[in-house]
Amino acid sequence: MGTDGGYAVLKSNFKHQTSNIAATAESEKLDAIRAALPAEGLFADRDWLISPDPFPISEKFVSELEQLGHRLFVFQRACNQLYQLSFRGKHPGWIAKYLDAGKPAKLVELSRQKIFRDELPRVIRPDLILTEKSYIIAEIDSVPGGIGLTAWLNRTYSALGQDVIGGEDGMLDGFQTVLPNGGDILVSEESATYRPEMEWLAAQLNQHRTSNIEHPISNWRVLAAENYEPQPGHDVYRFFELFDLPNIPMIEALLKSASDGKVRVTPPIKPFLEEKMWFALFWLKPLREFWRRELGEKYFLKLQEVIPYTWLLDPTPLPQHAVIPRLEIHDWREAAKFSQKERDLLLKVSGFSPLGWGSRGVALGADLPHSEWEKRIDHALNNFAAQPTILQQFHKGSLFEHRYYENENAEVRSIKGRVRLCPYYFVEGDRVKLRGALTTIVPADKKLIHGMRDGIMIPTSVADLKSRS
Repeated sequence: MGTDGGYAVLKSNFKHQTSNIAATAESEKLDAIRAALPAEGLFADRDWLISPDPFPISEKFVSELEQLGHRLFVFQRACNQLYQLSFRGKHPGWIAKYLDAGKPAKLVELSRQKIFRDELPRVIRPDLILTEKSYIIAEIDSVPGGIGLTAWLNRTYSALGQDVIGGEDGMLDGFQTVLPNGGDILVSEESATYRPEMEWLAAQLNQHRTSNIEHPISNWRVLAAENYEPQPGHDVYRFFELFDLPNIPMIEALLKSASDGKVRVTPPIKPFLEEKMWFALFWLKPLREFWRRELGEKYFLKLQEVIPYTWLLDPTPLPQHAVIPRLEIHDWREAAKFSQKERDLLLKVSGFSPLGWGSRGVALGADLPHSEWEKRIDHALNNFAAQPTILQQFHKGSLFEHRYYENENAEVRSIKGRVRLCPYYFVEGDRVKLRGALTTIVPADKKLIHGMRDGIMIPTSVADLKSRS
C-alpha cells in the first residue's frame, strides 16, 4: 500500500467544502439533522457530537474498502472451515480446544450440528483504525451495533445533498437481504442500549421497498429476547452475543426450533466465530499454509498488511530453546516485567464474556501502572482455560481535523481527533456489498476509540480530495 494508504484524507491543508456557508445556513442544517432524529433517539441514554459534514475519503480508499469486504468474507469462511476440520480430527485438535474454551458443552455441541455447518454471519463489520500510512483492523464484529444509526445518518446527510457511501437507502437495502421475508429482531437486556436504533430500523424496513428481492414488502418486529417464543415463518435476527444465553430464560425453545430447521437464526449459533483469538490463529506459523490455501496468496498477503500481530496468552510451558515470536521471551510472565515503552500492547478478552464487546475488556499496557499490568497478565494466564485473553500490537490512530457543532446556536468548532471507520458489509447471495460506513472521531487524548459523548459520529462520504488539497 502506498504512503497515502489509499484514503488520502485531508489533514493540515483540510478545507471543508462547506466552509463558506453562512451562520444561518449552518443553523438550518443543524435544525434539519436534529429534526430528523426519532423522538425515542437512536441509542438509549447516549449522545454524540453532531457534525455538519460527513467524513471524506478518496475514491481510491472506497475501492479498497469494497475489496476488503470480500477478503473478510473469505477469511470468516476459512475460520469456519478450520474449526470444523479441527473438531473432526482432520486438523490439530488444539485449534477447536482454544475456540471452545469456557463455553458450555451443550452450546458447543449445538454449534457443531450439520444443519449449521455452512452458516456464516450475513453482516460483517470490521473496526478500522486509520493510521499515518494505512489502516489496521482492530477487530471484526459479527453482531455489530450501529446498523440503524448508520442507516439514519446516511438518509439524513443524503437529504442535505451529501454523497455518502451506500447512498440514502443502502443500509436498508442491505439489511433487508439478511432475512428477505422480514423477521424478528431479538434484543436482550445486555444489548438494550441499541434497542432504539433497531426499532427505528424495523419501522423503516416495514415501509421500505427494494427492487432486488422477491418480496419487496416485509414484516419486521423488535422483541425482547428474554420472553421470546418462536413462531413458524418468523426468522430471527439475533442481536445479542452468545455469552448472554444464560440470561435469556426461554432461549431453549428458539435453539431447538433452529436446530430442527423450523426457524432460521442469524448470525448463526456459532460461538467460535465470535472470538477475537482468530487474529492470533491467523499469525500462527503452523497454520500458515492453511491460510494461504484457503484465502489464496493475494488475500493472505493483503490481510497480513491490516491484521495486527496478535498472541494468545497461553500459559503452556515452552521447550527451553523456544521463544514467543516477535517478543523474544520464553515465558509470558517475562512480559509482566516489560517497561512502559515495551508495553505498547493491547490486552483483550477474547470473547464469550460481558467484557468481550465494546471497550470493557480492553486495556492498553502503556497506560497502566506497572503493578496493574503485572496483575492483568497474571490474571489472564491463570484464567486462560476458562476465559482466553489475547495480546495485540497497538497501532495509534493518526489525527484528523473535523468540524462539529459546539452548542445549540450552531457554533461550529474543529476537533483534532483519532478515527475509527466501520464499513458495513452485507453478504447478498454470492456477493459482498459495502452499504455504508460509520465514522467515529474521538478527542486526541483518547487512545481507545468508541462511541462517546465527546466524540463525533457521522457517515462517510466520497470526495475528490485532490481538488481540495
